[in-house]
Amino acid sequence: MIDLRSDTVTQPTEAMRQAMASADLGDDVYGEDPTVSALEALAAEMTGKEAALLVPSGTMANLISLLTHCGRGEEVILGDQAHIFFYEQGGSASVGGIHPRTVPNQPDGTMALSAVRDSIRGDDPHFPRTRLIAVENTHNRCNGIPLPPAYLQAVGNLAAEHGLAVHMDGARIFNAAAALNVSVADLAGPVDSLSFCLSKGLSAPIGSMVCGRSDFIHNARRNRKVLGGGMRQAGIIAAAGIVALRQMTDRLVDDHRNARRLAEGLSAMRRAHLDPEDVQTNIVYVDLDPEGASAAETVERIAGEGVRVGATGTHQFRAVTHYGITEDDIEKALKAFARILA
Repeated sequence: MIDLRSDTVTQPTEAMRQAMASADLGDDVYGEDPTVSALEALAAEMTGKEAALLVPSGTMANLISLLTHCGRGEEVILGDQAHIFFYEQGGSASVGGIHPRTVPNQPDGTMALSAVRDSIRGDDPHFPRTRLIAVENTHNRCNGIPLPPAYLQAVGNLAAEHGLAVHMDGARIFNAAAALNVSVADLAGPVDSLSFCLSKGLSAPIGSMVCGRSDFIHNARRNRKVLGGGMRQAGIIAAAGIVALRQMTDRLVDDHRNARRLAEGLSAMRRAHLDPEDVQTNIVYVDLDPEGASAAETVERIAGEGVRVGATGTHQFRAVTHYGITEDDIEKALKAFARILA
């Protein structure tokens, strides 16, 4: 089975398994796990931040970050297609009492700066206080498009003008850096905090990181505790994360190349509608003819051909390339798609 549902289906490498088996361990809640400490130091160094924190998942990483930036009844401005808003069960509101104010995402994943500026609210008793702007890089629901440094700097400047912080949901920030040929630190420079996943394209079995200033991470650690995210001998997890950061970032361009080939092949099929130029990283969204088979039916049929993708709308599906998917797999997948979409 060629599994293109998500890059979360990656399996840890042999080097990760060996590192996990031999990791030096301690109790991380007491701050005594040397492997966790080493991972956090490495993540901080690579993102250009003062400190970092290991957490179990990307959803928890974003929630911890929002809880650390905002108090109850305060507000975050974010895109209407943002993962935080769309896919994280409204945790910032239900758990943190943080009000989400959405701004339309443009096709390239950005929010118009004028719209963000117009959404900022001051200290008026009728309104929640705006405290935070959240961006997403790469932007999942906008074709996995990376946000460039110039745009992120403009958001940072706008936030600074109004005394706001910026959080970046960087679940796939290393994909963004690879696509733009810049460092992660260049992308992270204008933001106050960022999260990124070890368990997607970087292929670790579990874990995400929160990065920011030392005082921010100190408070984030408290929020991790209250959310139940404190882990004990977490060096077993961290060991795989260290291998992910040291060995798996340079190969992400292979996933991008495979995604572009997949997009080019699909775009030539009668029932598939997409522009390959929109595919800049490892995510491919495909629209189907409304009068034809639904996405759910297409997903079921293509699974019967040995390929898994995920329905993302009534007539839309998504395919994601990742470690373990080869050029040969892409060609096999295209032959399977041709049998039902051509």
